Amino acid sequence: MKKVFLLVVASLLVSVQLVRANPAFSVTVVGKGEPVLFFPGFACPGELWQETVAELSKMYECHVFTFAGFGNVPAIEKPWLPKIKEEVMAYVQQKQLHKATLVGHSLGGTLALWMAATKSDLFKKVIAVDALPCNGAVMMPNYNADAITYDNPYSRQMLQQDSASFRAAAVQQAAFMMKPQHRQQQVVNWMMQADRNTYVYGYIDLLKLDLRKDMANISMPVVILAATNPSKQVVEKTYNEQYALLANKQIFYADQSAHFIMYDQPEWMMQQLKQNLQ
Repeated sequence: MKKVFLLVVASLLVSVQLVRANPAFSVTVVGKGEPVLFFPGFACPGELWQETVAELSKMYECHVFTFAGFGNVPAIEKPWLPKIKEEVMAYVQQKQLHKATLVGHSLGGTLALWMAATKSDLFKKVIAVDALPCNGAVMMPNYNADAITYDNPYSRQMLQQDSASFRAAAVQQAAFMMKPQHRQQQVVNWMMQADRNTYVYGYIDLLKLDLRKDMANISMPVVILAATNPSKQVVEKTYNEQYALLANKQIFYADQSAHFIMYDQPEWMMQQLKQNLQ
């Protein structure tokens, strides 16, 4: 009986391991099989993928990332997003994760696209979950990446905002991005936990990033899972325009879903992931 118990404990230690504490991220590896890297969206830790990885780790080796400044990972100096990208690329090469699939939500999907455009032959596939090559172009009329700076009135206001005001804004954002209320509260807590400088300056890094022309450099298959709220017609137009130069792509639309598809349409999301990881 004691020997059986020790074998069970040993198997658990092998299947779930914190591989590396990098200044730019922490990563947990779960399961065995072909490597799949999971990148969370902005302000979210790797816990975002908890239910997804619980299922997919039965078939794949899942590398689940939490980026610096979010979750329990200490913040790093800016520029935040370029450092994240550089260190994750180094991790993939050092661990010899040949032909890994990249799965990313929102910011994580944009990061996956950036990595694929930089070194397309290194990866097998990208699955981008409600992610765009250029987020700033959607949010800003007359978008000009060079005009976006760290020091601006909005950033200063965000950095000086008290916790109660910040939480009130986070509650509004979460209600717009997903439907289940218990999930909204969870995401609000993650946003409150985030390092404030990372929250402000890291988002500026994301807004400045324009990968629309770089999509032409990606030769591997890219699967895009897009939320349709608030308007499927507008969403389709945006995705067709932003991914116009990406040749090898498939876009699937999650009806009646807001930004966090894994929370609004979990069965649909899991079906899409399983089919497209095969």
